[in-house]
Amino acid sequence: MKTASLIFLAAASFATASAALAQERVWRCGNEYTNNATVAQQKGCKVMEGGNVTVVQGTKPSGGGGGSASSGSGSSAARAPAGSPRVEGVDQRARDGEARSVLETELRKAEARQTELKKEYNNGEPEKQGSEGRNYQKYLDRVAEMKAELARNESDIAGIRREIGRLPGKPQAQ
Repeated sequence: MKTASLIFLAAASFATASAALAQERVWRCGNEYTNNATVAQQKGCKVMEGGNVTVVQGTKPSGGGGGSASSGSGSSAARAPAGSPRVEGVDQRARDGEARSVLETELRKAEARQTELKKEYNNGEPEKQGSEGRNYQKYLDRVAEMKAELARNESDIAGIRREIGRLPGKPQAQ
């Protein structure tokens, strides 16, 4: 009997603690959430049912200066993330130049690696190594791995070229 009453007491205290931690109603207004009933009614928001919602307060983007009303927020969002600090033109050009040189170095390394991989791959017929003469499946597995590595490296090269193309300044000669 003592065990049953202890279990009941523990369950009751857990339920009380859970109720104390329960969240109040939360409404969803498009991509925004609120727990203010009057705001939710004004905007025609829907009550969230089910699980808890965690809300992290963010910073409001500052209104960029100098633009006309027709420039819109879409063009400023494409340039820099909201809340990012302004960088002077000279500093930004230096950063872009540094980024370009790093990307071009990475591109040269990836292209050199691709040349090595192609040479080793030998059009799908690389030289057999060690036990691969007796174990043909091992050879086929290595060839498939080499082919996948060639594809990954080619994808890396294409990605680096896209990033270089996105940078302002001198275009990449190809």
